[in-house]
Amino acid sequence: MKTVLGLTLLACLASTPVALAQQKQPLQVVFPKDNHQTSAEKIFFLGTAPPNGQVLINGKPINRSKSGHFAPNFPLQIGENIFTIQHENQQLQIKVIRTAGKPEIPQGSVFAPDSLLPSTDTARLPGEEICFSATALPNTNVAVKLSNQLIPLLQQPSSADLPSNLSALTGNNTPTTENNVSKYAACTVIANPGELGKPEFQFTNKLMNGAKTFTQQGKGGITILSPAQLPVVEVTVDSGLSRTGSNSDFSRLTPIPKGVRAAVTGKDGEWLRLDYGAWVNSKETRPLPGAVPPRNIIRSVLSRKQENATNIVFPMQVPVPVTVQQSNGTLTLTLYNTTAQTDIVRLDDNPFISRLDWQQIAPGQVQYTFNLKKQQQWGYNLKYEGTSLILSLRHPPENLTAKKGRKSRKPLAGIKILLDPGHGGKESGASGPNGILEKDVNLTLSKMIREELIKRGAEVVMTMEEDKELSLPDRQAIIAKEQPTIAISVHHNSLPDNGDAENITGIGMFWYHPQAHSLSVFMHNYLTQKLKRPSYGVFWNNLALARPAAAPSVLLEVGFMSNPTEFEIVTDNREQRKFAVALANCLIEWFKSVK
Repeated sequence: MKTVLGLTLLACLASTPVALAQQKQPLQVVFPKDNHQTSAEKIFFLGTAPPNGQVLINGKPINRSKSGHFAPNFPLQIGENIFTIQHENQQLQIKVIRTAGKPEIPQGSVFAPDSLLPSTDTARLPGEEICFSATALPNTNVAVKLSNQLIPLLQQPSSADLPSNLSALTGNNTPTTENNVSKYAACTVIANPGELGKPEFQFTNKLMNGAKTFTQQGKGGITILSPAQLPVVEVTVDSGLSRTGSNSDFSRLTPIPKGVRAAVTGKDGEWLRLDYGAWVNSKETRPLPGAVPPRNIIRSVLSRKQENATNIVFPMQVPVPVTVQQSNGTLTLTLYNTTAQTDIVRLDDNPFISRLDWQQIAPGQVQYTFNLKKQQQWGYNLKYEGTSLILSLRHPPENLTAKKGRKSRKPLAGIKILLDPGHGGKESGASGPNGILEKDVNLTLSKMIREELIKRGAEVVMTMEEDKELSLPDRQAIIAKEQPTIAISVHHNSLPDNGDAENITGIGMFWYHPQAHSLSVFMHNYLTQKLKRPSYGVFWNNLALARPAAAPSVLLEVGFMSNPTEFEIVTDNREQRKFAVALANCLIEWFKSVK
């Protein structure tokens, strides 16, 4: 009877999905998909196969992990690249298309597609440069006709082509030089306001008989603004996105609070340049017809101590743009389009702020510097209530100083920690070589971390408890609402197309505001040393879950889904528990170390 039951049990186990997967694990490539397009010079293949035997890619044996996972790199030629992946009697074929990544001039054309700049409606102030450029065949005459002015465009010498920001993640951000196309450019200055219409680009081939001239109209019209009649706009969203330039490739600046008014001094398509230099998308503003450019006066400044924060009130005539800059021990607030008539500032003895200094650093710019009693900052909020600007500076966690040097069974009592499991729903994140999704690993590990933090006395808030869609703005809103002591977004890493997936591994930390820098470095060093895990590095990075200013917010990359060996570590239940314990202990030590 025992024998029969034993055989029956073995037969049942052999037919379970897990056992069948072990017996008949198929050859699988999760990245790249067939017909994948990229401009990268190489690409890695992420996949798995039964650990016995060899996997060949285009006849070449590749390295694999103990479980049979692989992630080798292969070079790409311009155009179609066919790869055949084989394991014993299984075979896959994947086509990868490498695009040129640089402008090309089609047969029968004179200009490269989309190379005529400006390509959108453009507005500038009188006396500012307006620049034109085009990509055309070499050794030709190119010019732009604007209104009644003919502007020759000169062939430019070769210049460096900058790699994308992502190249910093692969350790290779060397510029390259493009030589096989010719860029023509010139700038002009126009003194008088008015609408000048769309430029007409002219091309004359000197080698052709008769030197025939071709023309093509630009897409964007040119307007010179009148300084005496600048349009005024008001920000209509809670946190207007401001940048250093006129598209989403440019760096972010301090978000613009709702209600801010500013004059428009330039335009590139739907992007507006405001009078203090930042660019904002017009979709986040509304025009104020007839309004004059804001000019603001500020007088007294008042502080109000709250339970967990100090609110600084700046009463003003009109909401104006503002920027914030943090450093160790100081926070500096700059008001624009503002002139000080300040004679009185009230700031009583404060547990966090030692002194508030101000100065008129330039016409229309007033700067307030908060000198803090401690180097570590714990978050701030910035908003307008009517025309008064409210800056709320959060105090250190309650009893933090008293806890130092004192052992406790609940060393994180009084500390509120927000955990954000990265991705969810259709946003699955990275994929492991066997198809396991990052979102599932993030959620599993986050729950383990929560358990360990609660054991140590922390109050823990999760942005989500189950796999679901949750947008980045919604996650940011939860942090703003919950006002945690710190916020940690839990992720697992992968690489761009040309990353060295076989060799790049390690724990990575990402921060944005200086208030999160100490936490990032401490976590990185502690976890890599205690767990004897490799380091990927500590990065300043413009990531949505590192940007919340309400609390020190960091994004943690536990390891690489794209590395076959590290994938096996970060998905192992025992290793996940070790990581959760180490992270909880790490936070205890960081709070002790805070100055």
